Formats: sequence, C-alpha cells, structure tokens
Amino acid sequence: MTTAGEALLSVEDLVITTRGARPTTIVDGVSFGVPAGGSLGIVGESGSGKSMTLRAIDGVLPVGVQVASGAIRFRGRDLLTLPPREHAALLGPEIAMIFQEPMTALNPTKPVGIQISEGPRRHLGVGRRQAHDLAVDLMRRTGIPDPERRVTAYPHELSGGLRQRVMIAMALSCEPALVLADEPTTALDVTVQDQVLKLLSTMCDEMGVALVFVTHDLAVVRQTCRDMAVMYAGKLVETGSVEQVFADPRHPYTLGLMDSAPDFDQPDRELVPIPGLPPNLANLPPGCVFAPRCRYARPDCTTPPIELTEIGVGRTSACRYHADFRSVAVAAVAGDDHE
Repeated sequence: MTTAGEALLSVEDLVITTRGARPTTIVDGVSFGVPAGGSLGIVGESGSGKSMTLRAIDGVLPVGVQVASGAIRFRGRDLLTLPPREHAALLGPEIAMIFQEPMTALNPTKPVGIQISEGPRRHLGVGRRQAHDLAVDLMRRTGIPDPERRVTAYPHELSGGLRQRVMIAMALSCEPALVLADEPTTALDVTVQDQVLKLLSTMCDEMGVALVFVTHDLAVVRQTCRDMAVMYAGKLVETGSVEQVFADPRHPYTLGLMDSAPDFDQPDRELVPIPGLPPNLANLPPGCVFAPRCRYARPDCTTPPIELTEIGVGRTSACRYHADFRSVAVAAVAGDDHE
C-alpha cells in the first residue's frame, strides 16, 4: 500500500454515518493511498462499506448518508473541504466514475456518442466535430464494433457489454488521473466480464490512469489490480499487494473469502462457506467484529481494542493472531486425530 505522501489519492481515517438523531457508522476509520498509475481493489461482502467509500470519494453519497470525519485528498487537496464548484470541476477531467449498471447511469434520451463527447466538450473546450471523432475513436479503442454506426445508437440499442464499454469510454474521454469503478462487471456474463476487465486494465495502463476498483469478487481483484484492501462491517481488516495477500492471507475473513470462492486452478477443491451473516452495523460485537463468524477465534478476540496494524512493508492486518491464526484449527485437528 502507498503512503499518504506518495499518493495521488489519500483517504485518511474516513468515517461515514447515516444522518439523524441516532446515526449508524457505515464506514469506520478507513485509510489508504493510491499512487499515480496505481490500482487498488477494495473487496468485501455486500454491506461492508466498500461502495460507500468509493461514493464518498466521488461526492455522490446517497441521501441520508454523510461523511462524519476524515479527509479525502486528491493531489494534496482535501475534496471534503473544497467549495462545491471546485469539487465538481474535478469530476470528469481529473476523477471519473464507472457505475455498476450502465442503463441507470447512461441517459436513455441521448445517443452514446454524444454522451462520450460531452466531457471533452465541456471540460477541454473541444469542438463538436473533433468531439465526435474522439467518441468514435474511443468506441473503437474500447472494442465496440462498427463505431461509426454505433456512435448514433441509444443505450437501449446496445447489449450490456457494449453499454459498459461506453461507460469506460466516457470515463476515459478526458484522460483523467483517477478512475473509480463500482462493481462495473457484476451484471455481465463471465466471458464479457473478462473482456471488459482486460480492456479497463489495459487502457488504464496505457494512459497512466490510477484505478480504484470495488468488487465482491476476489478473482476480479486478482485480474485487475496491483494492491488490495479487504473490508468487513465498515472496517479495513487487511491490506497489501495482490500477490502478497493471495499467497499468504493474514486475516481469517480474507482466507474465508478465498475458501468460499471457486478456484479454476483447483477445480476439485471443496468450497468452505463463511458461517453466519455479517453483523448489524448498529449493534457490532465487541473486539474483532468478525469473531462471531471466525472458525479460528480465540477467547480474547472479543476483547477490544482490535486495530489494523502494520505487519510488514506495505501490509496490514486487523487480526490479533495474524501470524498463526490457522494454528488453532491445525491443533484442533491434531487433537482429534490423537484421540
């Protein structure tokens, strides 16, 4: 993980809550950095807070939700304290967003070419003809067949995969420094998902664009990102490079996600689901919030404080027994065998 001083984007101790007399904390003390040209995957179950973190960066939190404290720095400027007009001016030319469902994000009344060219016309002062040619070129680069014809198509005339490619073209049309992607391939079939992920990763690499990718799918993070952050119940529980975390997970929740997901390299491996359900954010258990579902939990795991701590260069874990939590299960199995 990148330090704040090196980061293009730096999220510092971010807390997001619901509004009202009795607010519920949705995101609790999240911090991470993304360098220019870097890529970070944020992974976790539904309700873990990953999408809310992304929406806070883009300034599009839903009604009834607010940033209670913390900082979100982009090129050293705190987005949370910028005047609304200055923040809005960054969206498009500097920070772009790819949403989960393009049919709700695209305007159904405008041809996709016009929607792709709106950013360059508004933010870069590009003329109508040049913007049209740019839209055709971006559609070609994002793998949309026959872009000269489809540039005048409406969103409903395109397949889900082509609509998502239009969203990628829109996001990259102003050559931003940072792209935020909120589960953009969830609604696509596996083959199209693979194509879109490869496209997004390749284009970000070619253009030097930093990427923050939110997903519940570990395989997507492994394919798309260099670094990863694992979230559970609004908190970060593990961070590190994708290579490090997959080779040696240091939190039981991360291991649980891996054990419960298919691995095409090991098709005969038995899947082990994580027992129980995520906790109620309004009534979190003491100590480690994952302890009630953890097959490696020890008695003192419910004793606070349990904090995210550095466990190596670029690595953190919120497990008190990050170095040997699996030894509990190994010891239990050995005891059963002995009996």
